[in-house]
Amino acid sequence: MDDDVRLTAWVRGRVQGVGFRWWVRSRALELGLTGSASNLVDGRVEVIAEGPRKACEVLLELLRGGTTPGRVTGVSDRWTEPRGGLQGFAER
Repeated sequence: MDDDVRLTAWVRGRVQGVGFRWWVRSRALELGLTGSASNLVDGRVEVIAEGPRKACEVLLELLRGGTTPGRVTGVSDRWTEPRGGLQGFAER
């Protein structure tokens, strides 16, 4: 089954000020996901994505894959039920 899910991922490394959120937004929209990518005060980027599980899994692989802008040193993730109410994919 490919039920809708909510992926929250926290990305560590040099991911602020390098076009990382724009890159995440582009990949998420290509995958048909909704959500956001937000800078956190501790230097991480929080990615929230909702949509089909397989699409979210692909996004998570891309976040960990080494082709992102900047330099990712680690990604933590959490999977939950979708909350809905999201439109498009925002950079915050």
